[in-house]
Amino acid sequence: MTTIGGFEPSLSMRGIRCALLLVVFLLAATLSSADIAGAKEVGISNLIVTNTKHDLLLYLTVENTFPDSVIAAVEHGIPTTFSFYVVLYQARSFWFDKKLVDEVFTHTVQYNNLKKEYAVTRSWDTEKTRVVKTLDEAMALMADIDGLKVIPLQKLEKGKQYQLLTKVRLKKATLPFSLHYVLLFMTFWDVETDWYSVDFVF
Repeated sequence: MTTIGGFEPSLSMRGIRCALLLVVFLLAATLSSADIAGAKEVGISNLIVTNTKHDLLLYLTVENTFPDSVIAAVEHGIPTTFSFYVVLYQARSFWFDKKLVDEVFTHTVQYNNLKKEYAVTRSWDTEKTRVVKTLDEAMALMADIDGLKVIPLQKLEKGKQYQLLTKVRLKKATLPFSLHYVLLFMTFWDVETDWYSVDFVF
């Protein structure tokens, strides 16, 4: 076929743009069809503070973290991040409480459509990235903190009272500019729980 004045390449580019827009609209339609009204509130359960011989440890589970809209986004390859805020205070009767820890830990999941697998990266985990084959496995890794080291015990004082606070935020993904408006359908992104606390004496 003879090209005239670059007309054929222009058609090709137009076709690519149309295909991209079609993908975007399909993704938006999928996300908007999620059952937003019936979704449950995100929260924290099984909150436990314990210790080993050397460290204070945190365990928790995030509930209701994967509504249909977020699952659809993950399965389209859009990365999803949970941020876990952990604060530890030493209580003091006649002065302000002393802040010992103020950290943010992240869990991020991304689906590889070619390999049909989910990569879950947990910033605090010794095995930084875990690769699993099913969505259920990925959801469990994202929702659970199991043995996060909060602080070495040598930094705590025997007989003193402490309070650990934690909350979780489901953060918005960073998308290409052409996909930004898809986030209008994703009302569950940028959801933040209340603070949850545990009081204990060391």
